[in-house]
Amino acid sequence: MTTCPALTREMLPEPVDMTLKDADLDFPRAREAADRRALQLCSEPMLLAWFDRAAGRFSPNIVCCREDLPSWLAYALSRGGDLIIDVNAEAFVFVYHRG
Repeated sequence: MTTCPALTREMLPEPVDMTLKDADLDFPRAREAADRRALQLCSEPMLLAWFDRAAGRFSPNIVCCREDLPSWLAYALSRGGDLIIDVNAEAFVFVYHRG
């Protein structure tokens, strides 16, 4: 079985950076902020994948099949993910399709 690589900034094609200064920042708050930003950039964003570094969680939670990208990111990019919101330097990453 292939081991999924750890996410690095270089793996994210043209990310939109967000810095949220919130001592209580958690996944729901980060997602809400990313969703709002995505709506500013396109009319019908569809969330394809996400990553929460601190919790070690991601979705979709699928078996890794590539050696160069984490599985959740490969999934989103292969399905038209063309808007990446990077919150607090890869603490949270959300991949959308602009629709």
